[in-house]
Amino acid sequence: MADRYGRKLMVQRAMFGGAVVCSLMGLVTNVHQLFALRLLQGALTGTVTAAIALVSSATPKDQRGYALGIMQMAVFSGGAIGPWLGGWIADHFGYRLPFAITGLLLFTGGALVLFGVREPVHALASYNGNGESNKRAPETSLRSVLGVRGFPTLLAVFFMISFSGMVVGPIFPLFVEKLMPHSTRVASITGLLLAVGGIVAGLGAILVGRFSDRIGHKAMLFACTLSSGLSFMLQAAATSVAQLFAIRIAFGFVAGGTGPTMNALVASIAPNHAYGRAYGLTTCASSLGTALGPLLGGIMAGWLGIRVPFVVTGALLLMIATAILFRVHRSR
Repeated sequence: MADRYGRKLMVQRAMFGGAVVCSLMGLVTNVHQLFALRLLQGALTGTVTAAIALVSSATPKDQRGYALGIMQMAVFSGGAIGPWLGGWIADHFGYRLPFAITGLLLFTGGALVLFGVREPVHALASYNGNGESNKRAPETSLRSVLGVRGFPTLLAVFFMISFSGMVVGPIFPLFVEKLMPHSTRVASITGLLLAVGGIVAGLGAILVGRFSDRIGHKAMLFACTLSSGLSFMLQAAATSVAQLFAIRIAFGFVAGGTGPTMNALVASIAPNHAYGRAYGLTTCASSLGTALGPLLGGIMAGWLGIRVPFVVTGALLLMIATAILFRVHRSR
């Protein structure tokens, strides 16, 4: 739909649709209504994916990594501040008010896009104003996007990055507890480790994104993925919280840099008129990794030990880095 009717329109759809659904969540009277609205939220939102497609189509090629890095930092910052602010409001004013505030924030974001963003004309060159295909436009089916050289490997990269970010999620607090078995501050230290990693990831997204515009997105993605794999293996070997803290800082920096470089690389190899389809597929791969990561991580930890998921994920990331080197190409 983004490729047919406009990337800006899809961002507005996600923002305004999310505003309505989240506001209604604060008015539900039973869990069945909430469940239905959660399903509707998943169908109507997708703000980040829609925004990535819009930013990629509207940004000059030599500044794409930097622009996507700034956007990634905004996502990390919102993800860090939102839960804290929502929890504080719920504790002081009840659980329903945060839904109304979320709806207002999404509506404000949609208004900013509506009045403050201009979509390039060339982004919709393949379709007329009614979303009907131009006869001279190249093929833009999902099959044609999957046929782009190197794109299937990028899908595997998106899957593995999301998978690696989630595979240790269920066991990370247990791993911290194993490193400090007699401490009463396991929860707070775990939260600090995750928060610091998120902050560093935001900084890494900007710096790595800008640097990737100079040396190449493929080279930087290879370096970040390779470093992420090594960082995971080093976490498995940590024997103290201090060591884990230092490794998590390094991991957060390189992991934060993978987002803008991956998205910039997608924009460099996918046809301009198929950005919506391309980013839809990469988000699908990321979502699959997010879903399978905690499940497989928990199974591995239960059967093989709490350090094994770190080692396995690190090895898989090293394999993906090798695939990036030989299977992904910088441009069409």
